[in-house]
Amino acid sequence: MATLQPPPLSLLDKYKGRDTQTLYSTTVTVTGGDASHGRASGIARSDDGNLDVHLRLPKALGGPGGGTNPEQLFAAGYAACFHGALSLLAARAGIPVPGSAVKVTVEFSRDPMDGLFVLAAHTRIYLPGVKRTIAEELVRNTERYCPYAKMARQGITNIVSLVLSDDDETP
Repeated sequence: MATLQPPPLSLLDKYKGRDTQTLYSTTVTVTGGDASHGRASGIARSDDGNLDVHLRLPKALGGPGGGTNPEQLFAAGYAACFHGALSLLAARAGIPVPGSAVKVTVEFSRDPMDGLFVLAAHTRIYLPGVKRTIAEELVRNTERYCPYAKMARQGITNIVSLVLSDDDETP
């Protein structure tokens, strides 16, 4: 079995093209499961089969728990992406970060502006043994590189389309 390696530092090189350059794309399909409700009993599967999880409404929202939920998946993605960017930037700067960790708490809340829902993310970075001024600069730079941090700050391109017949596309 091959030893896992971090991505090359060249991933940090700035792109100078005019249009967005897609480096990776994935598709996850959620079906409704037993309750015909993606959040309460859904199944999330990626197009390559590497993600196959049962979604369950957490007990805090009146559900049974016993499965993951969208907030946990988002927190995991955000924390993994931020940690990866942090690790690459630290390696490029020659800063060892053994024992580093990124903890993301995602809150699903009521929005006082419209009475509907809103998400908030709280990101905590642990860099044991790294001098505070160096750690602060590394975190600031990571916020610029990490696409999840950029999305949280700037928003995301989101195109919603309706597929009405099986002829258009099948999940």
